Amino acid sequence: MQLLFYVVVVIHVLVCFFLIGVVLIQQGRSADLAGAFGGQGSQTAFGPRASGNVLTRLTTWSAVIFMCTSLILVVLYERSTSMRSVLQGTKTAPISAPAKPGK
Repeated sequence: MQLLFYVVVVIHVLVCFFLIGVVLIQQGRSADLAGAFGGQGSQTAFGPRASGNVLTRLTTWSAVIFMCTSLILVVLYERSTSMRSVLQGTKTAPISAPAKPGK
């Protein structure tokens, strides 16, 4: 169980760095010099639409993997800890009878 936790942490960190890189590589719509004059983005390597599709897909899949590894890490951490509740081990006050109505 401990080895699985560390493997998921390593995958999580790698996906974090990949996600940061992919987001920073992306350009805004018409962000290049040709976009300022109404051009179709002739300076891109994959063409004006293909680069957006590839980077968008990479961003989407890396975000999905990031969320999945986050949830898996929470589940693995909760299973490895012995305390299940913050209030576990505290003394509770004795239950008293309710007050009688009337007087």
